[in-house]
Amino acid sequence: MLVGKHIIAELYGISKEKISDENTVKQFMEHISDKVEFDKIGSLYKQFEPYGVTGVILIAESHVSIHTWPEYNLVNMDIFTCGDVNQAQEAFQLILESLEPTSYKKHILDRG
Repeated sequence: MLVGKHIIAELYGISKEKISDENTVKQFMEHISDKVEFDKIGSLYKQFEPYGVTGVILIAESHVSIHTWPEYNLVNMDIFTCGDVNQAQEAFQLILESLEPTSYKKHILDRG
C-alpha cells in the first residue's frame, strides 16, 4: 500500500545569489507550492548570518523543506506528500528549473 512519495535531494553548483537571501528563497518556494497546488497550511523561513536560509512549507499532505549553504553552492531539500504523489515529482522538477544545479543526488522513498 503506497501512502506517499518522499523525495530527498542534494543539489550542487547553485549560484550563491539564488540561495543566500531569505526573500529570494521564499519567493521561489512559495511560487512552486502555488504552481503545484499544494494545500498549504503555512510556511516559515529563517535567514542565517552571514548567509544561508532554512525554510519549511507545511502542507495538509505533509511538507517541503529547504536548507541552503551558499558558501558551498549547496541545497538540501525534502519533499513529502501523502496526497497526489505526482505533486512531489512536479515540485522537484520546478525546483531544479528555478535553481539550475550543475548536479544533484535524489532519493525517492515510497512511503507505506
